[in-house]
Amino acid sequence: MIPLPRFLRTGGAASALASTPASVSASASASVPAVPAVPMASASAASMSRRPGGKGRPRHSLRAWAELLRISAPASVPGDLLAGAAAAGLRPNARTALAACSSLCLYEAGMALNDWADRDIDALERPHRPIPSGRITPGAALAAAGGLTAAGLACAAAAGRPALATATALAVTVWAYDLHLKNTPFGPTAMACARALDLLQGAVATTGRGSGASTGAAVGAGADAAVPHPHTTAALRALPSAALLGAHTFTVTTVSRREAQGSSSSLPLLALAAVTALANATGGRLPSHLTPSGTAAPPPAQGGKVTAGRRPTLTPATLAPPLLAAGYAATAARPLLVAALNPSPHFLQRAVGGGIRAMIPLQAALAARAGAPATGAAVLALIPVARRLSRKVSPT
Repeated sequence: MIPLPRFLRTGGAASALASTPASVSASASASVPAVPAVPMASASAASMSRRPGGKGRPRHSLRAWAELLRISAPASVPGDLLAGAAAAGLRPNARTALAACSSLCLYEAGMALNDWADRDIDALERPHRPIPSGRITPGAALAAAGGLTAAGLACAAAAGRPALATATALAVTVWAYDLHLKNTPFGPTAMACARALDLLQGAVATTGRGSGASTGAAVGAGADAAVPHPHTTAALRALPSAALLGAHTFTVTTVSRREAQGSSSSLPLLALAAVTALANATGGRLPSHLTPSGTAAPPPAQGGKVTAGRRPTLTPATLAPPLLAAGYAATAARPLLVAALNPSPHFLQRAVGGGIRAMIPLQAALAARAGAPATGAAVLALIPVARRLSRKVSPT
């Protein structure tokens, strides 16, 4: 008998099958149950991430965690805080950064918890996801969700008690959604509340630490009951922007509920109509008596005349909101239109991804609408980051 070359003797299952007689191979294959086919994308990604001698395992693990946490989606989170600060009439500061770190942690906690809660469903509908594919254990995903939640609350506590209170409400909403509300009719509403709370967090945290008192003059005069707390004032000013962002989130979440099964064309068409309405509502500046500032804004001058110190009508501050709103509409509407023509799971997932990416120009438009075009420009700088990350890891 001629010995086999060394590379064939160590070639594993492939060489063994090559050297097995046809009759034995046929009988063996008949007695062995069929194994589900592995998606080509998952198989190729796994094979590319391996290295001889086990050196590829860390890279493979990092890729799995990037998929679990959907690292391209959180690029839309900092804009919530910046838009909230702008809506309150404040410039971002160190407390805004702490609140952004808190929101990022809570967002990623929700991603990990989402996959943990959906592990049985994903085993049927998305077997390539990290948990059903065995790349990440359910216990590790749940531990990551708990650790990220704790980290998010710690960052919020560093920004002050009002920020911690808002972050706690946000964390409760995230966990309630993933564990119970997601598959109920209240799921989209819960997600909308989460995004609205995130924007309000930017307004509350940027205002400063709560000391339990209003302004010193009001307290000294015993009139603190008549003067609204600064954090309450900031939250009230940010409510219109929070409502618009929440409405967009409600729309995207409603579409995402059908991204694994597909839907009729009516769903993306309704979402397209909602995006158009939101773009129209965001494109105009706030009325002058509602425009936030460091103090209460004065009412508009009678007769529509421009008061002293006000900019002329045609300025970047007045042109930015409609331009940014048009960018928001284009980002969200194009994939929705394609999904309306072909409402298959693939195109619905692309529509959801477009809705997530559209949050950034929407946040920029909300900041410009509140009279802070510079903050809106800073938010737009997140678009290249989100686009680059989305090419590596899908946001859905």
